[in-house]
Amino acid sequence: MKLRSRNILTLLQDKTCDYEDRIALGMKSSFGWKELTYKGIGLLSRKLASFLIEELGVKKGERLAILSESKPEYGVCVFASVLSGMVTVPLDVKLTKYELKSIMLDCEPSVIMVSQHYLDTALALKQEISSIKHVIVMDEHSYNDGIKNIYELPDCYNAKWRHRSSKSTAFIIYTSGTTGAPKGVEISFRNITAQLEDLKIALDEILPHRKITTLSILPMNHLFEMTVGFSTFLNFGFSVYYTQSLKPKDILSVMREKQVEFMIVVPAFLKLLKSAIENELKSSSLFTQSMFKLMYHSAKFVPFYCLKKLMFKKIHDKFGGKFIGCISGGAPLDIAVGRFFERIGIKVYQGYGLSETSPVVSVNTDKRSVLSSVGRPLRNYETRIDRETGELQLRGPSVMKGYHNQPELTSQVVEPDGWLHTGDIAKIDKDGHIYITGRIKNMIVLSGGKKVFPEEVEAVLEKSIYLSEVCVFGSSRSFGAKDGTEEVVVVAVPKENLYECHSDEEVEKIIRADIKTLSLRLTAYKRPTNVIISKSALPRTTTRKVKRKEVKELVMG
Repeated sequence: MKLRSRNILTLLQDKTCDYEDRIALGMKSSFGWKELTYKGIGLLSRKLASFLIEELGVKKGERLAILSESKPEYGVCVFASVLSGMVTVPLDVKLTKYELKSIMLDCEPSVIMVSQHYLDTALALKQEISSIKHVIVMDEHSYNDGIKNIYELPDCYNAKWRHRSSKSTAFIIYTSGTTGAPKGVEISFRNITAQLEDLKIALDEILPHRKITTLSILPMNHLFEMTVGFSTFLNFGFSVYYTQSLKPKDILSVMREKQVEFMIVVPAFLKLLKSAIENELKSSSLFTQSMFKLMYHSAKFVPFYCLKKLMFKKIHDKFGGKFIGCISGGAPLDIAVGRFFERIGIKVYQGYGLSETSPVVSVNTDKRSVLSSVGRPLRNYETRIDRETGELQLRGPSVMKGYHNQPELTSQVVEPDGWLHTGDIAKIDKDGHIYITGRIKNMIVLSGGKKVFPEEVEAVLEKSIYLSEVCVFGSSRSFGAKDGTEEVVVVAVPKENLYECHSDEEVEKIIRADIKTLSLRLTAYKRPTNVIISKSALPRTTTRKVKRKEVKELVMG
């Protein structure tokens, strides 16, 4: 029987029973290690779901938002949402209150699950958004009079769980939140179970056994983490650990203590880790540096990873000695970085996907180790390349239901017969391997895989009383640690009357200060890092749309 045809509630129950006493989720806090077994997750999830159904009276299809850093209780909230028939809306904790409010007004959650750290934000949102009826704290050690936390709920575990069809929405994943109409990707249960089915096949090629310990460093609102690092890994019975810090030394400490074997990462993390290893080498003796260079050069002729691990044992010991490798996604992999880790005996599997595909499209498990390819598409996908534009288009059960409350935008991206326009330019070789060569979309992809939409930044900056025009685009850096990644650039055209009252230098100061102030409405990674001020009007089409490509060519050369 195909997994996709199974009921999602049965699947949750089966996994809870199959791996009952195995550690499912864990995290180190100031109180020590917090670990939940599969049985523990099942009990706590049913306890919370019973409270939602019987005490709060939530209805099937209502939204449950989660505002929290990654932690074991996050998974409990996700499963309780599924059991109670609610739609889960994971929120980015880095968003400003302004952005979160825009999202909340769009999805209208009735319940917010929140960590202690973000409780004040959740309570402030509750005051402003009428749909929010209940705020529940996720932490065991909370200190809030009158506010429920999941550990203090009544010991009731047997509510009538709410079955839903495979076409029902499981998640709404927001990829922007600044404009009046945030873009929420609706992911159905069919989408998720299709991913589980496909990723099981991919992981069977990668991982040799079932008792794997993994480390999670990506936020749970990131669909890559939700689908792979959470749902798929738990479906396999893996143990998933979280870390409070993303500093390499703290991550390596957890990896050593818990003997971590596998991770889901973004390319920026690999680049950071490579730099940390290289910096440590620079501070070592000349003999050690010379030996590393000799072994590194020799390793490219070594075909077996077990031998490479022995050659670079000191590095592997810093990772805990058990680390096999990682899947990298969310942004293009720097080939030099991938080659570095492959050379020292750590396997890097480059993946490709987008939120609209739930999100994984492919994982490069090919034995040839061609790092420039993102691999063959997962089994349930059909692929084609548009002959005119070179755009990669996809069809399959993992393609989203659509954008929440935006049927017109959905129809622009998904054709009536199910083909999704990815906006990415690609080629597919004779063996089916996909190579991403560029992007049609305006979307800016930052070093950590974060995505910025120029239109949402422009929507904020256009509120300036000093600007007549504004254009935002991404520009590749060609220096430093972020070489090859993009930064957010804004071209601003001041209103003419400013120059009547101020010098050019004064106008520039006014504009830069105003852009800096307005940008505070955006989360930090969306704020422009390069501001270019132009006296000339921006080139436009006959329908008055700014020619973004021409603006970029004019100012960047």
